[in-house]
Amino acid sequence: MASEPREPWASSPADDDAQVRRLLTLDTSVPHTARMYDYLLGGKDNFAVDRAAVEKVLAVMPDMPQSIRLSRLFLRRSVRYAVRRGITQFLDIGTGIPTVGNVHEVAQETEPEARVAYVDHDPIVLTHARALLPDEQQGRVGIVLADLRDPEMIFAHPEVREIIDFDRPVGLLLVSVLHFIRDDEDPYGLVKRLCDGLAPGSMLMLTHASMDPDPETGLKASEGWTNASSTMNMRTHDEIRRFFDGLDLVEPGVTARWNPDGEPIEVLEQSIKNIWGYGGVAVKPPAGPDEGAGH
Repeated sequence: MASEPREPWASSPADDDAQVRRLLTLDTSVPHTARMYDYLLGGKDNFAVDRAAVEKVLAVMPDMPQSIRLSRLFLRRSVRYAVRRGITQFLDIGTGIPTVGNVHEVAQETEPEARVAYVDHDPIVLTHARALLPDEQQGRVGIVLADLRDPEMIFAHPEVREIIDFDRPVGLLLVSVLHFIRDDEDPYGLVKRLCDGLAPGSMLMLTHASMDPDPETGLKASEGWTNASSTMNMRTHDEIRRFFDGLDLVEPGVTARWNPDGEPIEVLEQSIKNIWGYGGVAVKPPAGPDEGAGH
């Protein structure tokens, strides 16, 4: 842990010249993944170009918003699941624009002292998150500008280490983010490097888009992200299951309707037909006799 704690949510974007340059050069003529998701979730933090791109997706896959909302439901269920099993600190990578039911809100309903480090590579997300976090959360909840493609930078980031004690189990959330990582960016290797940096007993909580219900429709829908800030890379159930290799999957495994504790079924779940994705949770087992114990 850092010897001189800082307040990551209270600091100004002006503290980082490179970040400021990115903020000042945002191109609002290009569809933006975070803003597209915001629109799909019914938010207001989006532009006409984002809405137009989403409408192209909805023209071929009108039930996409239900699947995205189901992913948010997975997030809330998985966080509650982890808290009930003693995890009180979370690392949420690719958090997106804050919406209702963020990780710290869900975790702190049961464990008021729960700590959450949000990570996103998007300065738009950073700006929104800083503005929305209440002052009393400073020191327990923070957001940093970093990239999933650089796990070592995330682990080394001083603001992350102020909040997360990596010698204790962590709930690692990768919710609706890995499908924006191309195959040539080694998504499986990235997840392994992230999990390697966590203590035994940590949980990987993951959702991922899939075109399994109808590959032809899924392929057409993914074209809606062709000119966006990130491309959509849907994967099959077996491909998504690979992300959990080396971990102990929580029953019922990788599924479209993840609900191991039998929480009440919401109306959304009763009405949805095609679910364009899967979710799962797995626990990192204790290190074997030939494995190192360091992070």
